[in-house]
Amino acid sequence: MLDALQKLPLSIMFDIAAKAKARRKMRHLSQKELAERSGVSFGSIQRFEQSGLISLEALLKIAFALDCTDGFEALFPEDNAPKTLDDLFK
Repeated sequence: MLDALQKLPLSIMFDIAAKAKARRKMRHLSQKELAERSGVSFGSIQRFEQSGLISLEALLKIAFALDCTDGFEALFPEDNAPKTLDDLFK
């Protein structure tokens, strides 16, 4: 069971990389062109698309260059919803 949990982040990484690659191709950009537009090195783009490994800063730059940053705002939503009636009236 623990092995399945350890694979989850890797699976997410590969999924994000595959989606970014598909979006790049949909926009008819080469890896080199994306590197130039994003300011992320060509090697980092290659590594990301092959392995899913990339820094957060580089991922944000790629997302900005591909016009898909909206999802980042939803990653860690604030949980300000009241949990009790007392919380509601504080």
